[in-house]
Amino acid sequence: MTELIYKEEAYQIIGACMEVHKRLGRGFLEIVYKDAIEYEFGMKKIPYEREKQYKIPYKNVVLSHKYFADFVVYDKIILEVKAGSGIVDEFLAQTLNYLAVSDCKLGLIVNFGKDSLEYKRVVL
Repeated sequence: MTELIYKEEAYQIIGACMEVHKRLGRGFLEIVYKDAIEYEFGMKKIPYEREKQYKIPYKNVVLSHKYFADFVVYDKIILEVKAGSGIVDEFLAQTLNYLAVSDCKLGLIVNFGKDSLEYKRVVL
């Protein structure tokens, strides 16, 4: 059996997100969940950057638009926050692209739009 990449770090991140969902439930906009996650990360001393900017290279140029990761946690995990009806293929494809641009190896998609927190690991 293959060992999960960044198992302990992912566990800490998902734990913080579960605490947010337990307190807020579903129905808020993504920005509210991001603010609460930021608070939890600070309380738990989980290192993170919010809205970290990445350039997008294309052929021999860098595109004028940038990608802003919701969170980069432990300087190696992309955290994408959603508040919809589920985690759809579009979110998976988007996260794979974000991983490629960032050189991170693990992405976590968390969805606060259901009665229980929904999350998915995405590995590049």
